[in-house]
Amino acid sequence: AQDAGEYTCDSGDQQTTASLQVKVLPVLFKRELKNVETEEGGTAVLRCEISKPDAPVEWRKGGVVIQPSDKYEVKLKGSVAELIIRGVEPDDC
Repeated sequence: AQDAGEYTCDSGDQQTTASLQVKVLPVLFKRELKNVETEEGGTAVLRCEISKPDAPVEWRKGGVVIQPSDKYEVKLKGSVAELIIRGVEPDDC
């Protein structure tokens, strides 16, 4: 999207100008989240794959945005997004 704008080719005596518009494609899920089951005190990993590598993603639980902490680790490697939950408790369901 940052490439959008007006471009000019200048030969010294003449010039020509054109406008470039970029249609931003939506981020789609190539691989969706799957249900996870783990024991209390264990670690759960939720993983999905998106269509645009390194596109920003946001993790939520019940509509509340999850912030990285000692309990929650958020990873984005290329097109794979992961949420790692450590010390899983019943409240994490």
